[in-house]
Amino acid sequence: MSAAGKRAPKFIFRLQFEPEGRIGRGKIELLTHIRETGSISAGGRAMDMSYRRAWLLVDEMNRLFREPVVESQRGGRQGGGAMLTPFGEALVAHYHAMEKKAETALIDDIGWIVANLAE
Repeated sequence: MSAAGKRAPKFIFRLQFEPEGRIGRGKIELLTHIRETGSISAGGRAMDMSYRRAWLLVDEMNRLFREPVVESQRGGRQGGGAMLTPFGEALVAHYHAMEKKAETALIDDIGWIVANLAE
């Protein structure tokens, strides 16, 4: 295998908001797991993440936007849980669309860089 094949770059799309806040692949993956499991803790576990870390990331996203991304329900007879809000669902969809558009737009440039990696 050539050196270029061993070091093929991984395209990573992230939005950085100043002075703090960002949305990237990890947070979007967490939101996807929360959607699938109906739980912040289970979503975090799917990523080998503690409940506290997952909760802090959800809280960060909820504070970053005008509308919440995730709504949670405390335990009780039905046990609690969490779900993406309509805004959260739209955020995941828009992120994936932007990621795909950016990667498609840059594929030739990325190929040129890979072709010029040292052996």
